[in-house]
Parts: sequence; structure tokens; C-alpha cells
Amino acid sequence: MILTKNEERHITRALASVKEIADRCLVVDSGSCDHTVSLAKQAGADVLENPWINYATQFNWALDHLPKGTEWVLRLDADEIVTPELAREINDQLASFGEATTGVYVSRRMTFLGRAIRWGGVFPIRVLRLFRAGQGRCENRWMDEHIQVTGTTAELHGEIIDDNQNPLTWWVSKHNDYANREVVDLLNLEHGFMPHETVADLKGRQQAGVKRWLKEKVYARLPGGFRAFVYFFYRYIVRLGFLDGKEGTAFHVLQGFWYRYLVDMKLHETKTYMKTQNVDALTAIRDVLQIDVKPHE
Repeated sequence: MILTKNEERHITRALASVKEIADRCLVVDSGSCDHTVSLAKQAGADVLENPWINYATQFNWALDHLPKGTEWVLRLDADEIVTPELAREINDQLASFGEATTGVYVSRRMTFLGRAIRWGGVFPIRVLRLFRAGQGRCENRWMDEHIQVTGTTAELHGEIIDDNQNPLTWWVSKHNDYANREVVDLLNLEHGFMPHETVADLKGRQQAGVKRWLKEKVYARLPGGFRAFVYFFYRYIVRLGFLDGKEGTAFHVLQGFWYRYLVDMKLHETKTYMKTQNVDALTAIRDVLQIDVKPHE
């Protein structure tokens, strides 16, 4: 299952990567004005259209519109590909998982400006991307959403590769939007204007739960701005991010410092607006970030 909007650069490649493992592919589009829909149909995918609110809402809507008889769902972004190694693992092992197993973790890596990012302690990320239909939902969040399942999980070692082919200008614009969405989640931690769903968990051993716990319980309590520098120093110096070369330096600076600092400053801007204008968080989010959040959605 793939969510799309203007993904003509990527959609054919993504669908080709699951050709040997998927009985059917469902693409849910949110108003593409390029050739995404026609290319998806040419590749054999079923295409539905639904207006965009956020990723979690769109993904859960897609889950509610799965074809009858669906047993397992693989979540894939349009700019990602399933490696042949992971495809073989899925073909060889999926049928052997017992009924109690409702989710499967795989590894995810990414490239940036054409270079695989190997240092900085951020890849591979272990992510739950494969789950039984009806047993998993996406967290109700505006950013950094994960799948939550009701039963036990299994592990595969193969990888999904994030290899976006868009230019750096697109990446910067996308992360500017991500920063707005992350501020919504940070303000919700403080003000509770919508249900807070999280995979944060120190009791389990899953990477996503530990990282979310650290982000919400430790990172979020550090001084804004300063924490962005600390995180960058950890990634670039302590975890040897500088070994990723020129492209890696760009990635760690932009994603590990610039983006995190941008989130902090947008959070500061929104909180300042709340105080000076004497408005609540939802009003400030609408006026400053141009996001209309429905409370208790």
C-alpha cells in the first residue's frame, strides 16, 4: 500500500520492487497533477483517491478500503524500494509465522544526494512495515507516524531503501512542512488537544519505541535550539557522521541540525503568538503554521 501525490519520478520503481511478493498493490492518491495515477495503473495497481489531511489519517483510511481477502499489508512510501533480499525473505518466511504474529520489523536505509548514508547512528532503522490486515493501525499523529499492532512481532533482516530522486529544493520544502507538523505534536504533548498515541516504550527492545521515548521524555525537555546542536554533535562527531563524505555532511547538517533547529524556532514562534495574542494552541497553529487541527479527531 502506497500513499501518493505527484510521485511520477518514483511510483513505477516502487511498484516494480514488490512485483514478486505482492498479490495486489493499492495506491491512494491525494490529488496528483502529474502522471502518478496513470503510471500506477499501468503498473497494475488499484488506485483510490482521497483528500489529504495528514499521513496517519490517509493511511488509516486506506486500511479501511483494502480489497477483501487481504491477509498481510506492506507499507511502502513511493520513493522507497524493497530490496531483492527482503523480497526473498518475505516469500520464504511470511507463511511460517504463526497466527499470534501480527507485525514484522524490517530495516530501512536511505540515500541522500545519491549517496548511501552509513554513519551518524541513524541507519539502518528498524521499522514495522509488514502487518496482518485488521491487526495494525497508524498512530494518530501529525509527524513521525508508526504502525501499532495488537499481537507479537517477528523480525526480517532485509531492507527497504529510501532513495528520493527529487532535487534538494524539494527536500527543503518538504522538511519545512514536516517541521510544522512536528510542532503540532510537540504542542499536543503540552496541551492535549487531541489523543496522544505513541510507540514510546523502554520495556520492549524495539528501536522505534526507545527512540520515541528518548524524543518525548528527554529531548523534548532540553532547551530549544541547544538540543538541536547537541543532537547534531552526537550524530556528526560522536557517531562519525563526517565519514559519510560531502553528501553525508549535507545530510547530517540539514536533517540533524537545520531541521531540528527549525522545529524549535517554529515552536518558539507559535508559543510566543499564543502569549502575545492570548489565544489557545489550536488557534496559534492555524494562524502561524497554517494547519487546521480538529480537536479530538
